[in-house]
Amino acid sequence: MSMSALRTVRQLTAASSRLRLCSKPALRLSLSAVRPTATRAFSASARSLQATPATSQLAQKLSEEISYEAQVAKDDGHDVPEFLANFSETGTWEIKDTPGNDEVFLTRTFGNESIRVMFSIADLQSMEDEEDPATDDEGNEPPLTELRVSLSISKPTHDGALNADLYCANGGFQIANWAFFKSARIGQELSIESDFARRTVYTGPMFEMLDSGLQEHFESFLRERGIDEELAAFVPEYAQWKEQREYVGWLKAVESFVKA
Repeated sequence: MSMSALRTVRQLTAASSRLRLCSKPALRLSLSAVRPTATRAFSASARSLQATPATSQLAQKLSEEISYEAQVAKDDGHDVPEFLANFSETGTWEIKDTPGNDEVFLTRTFGNESIRVMFSIADLQSMEDEEDPATDDEGNEPPLTELRVSLSISKPTHDGALNADLYCANGGFQIANWAFFKSARIGQELSIESDFARRTVYTGPMFEMLDSGLQEHFESFLRERGIDEELAAFVPEYAQWKEQREYVGWLKAVESFVKA
């Protein structure tokens, strides 16, 4: 075949290719015209699903609960309750409270000791479940009487930690037991590994099994460090105040999700 014939074939092939290429955009335009319709239909379906009666009713009820709690807080008239302001003014304890977490830490130093008190608002629910539902003469529910508290004391001059399991009960602390850990990390670290290690360590006898004189000295040891009636009154009151704040935050988070 001559070069002229080859050029003719290439020209014809190129022309044919251009014709095929030119025809494709029409197909793409046709498909793109269909896609928005499907998207609009899907969006409409999603909006319709969000607007179901059950969803709307739940969102409405959540909004009502939030408004009610806001009104209650407004009626109280204080962003910071008096009991908390008075406690903070003493400057003895530092409160470490992370919004969204159920555990609260109180820390202080005493001489060369670092003292940490920990309690959880999750225990409030179990306390309410265990209480007698009876009310007093005025129809009020009885106050919460017991809350678990964990105490840990460490020193820079010693590798270990001295821990105690306590209960806030009737305006004071009751001691369940004392435990000593050779490693302060094991005694204080909040991890699965350390928690497991603590479970395998001999923690000593129950407090009530100790000699009465030894019990009295342990109780004096606590009071000297501010683990006293004043702190025992503060802990459950703060726990209930925090639980209320966390409840409102939970309501708002759920409402935001339901309405999204």
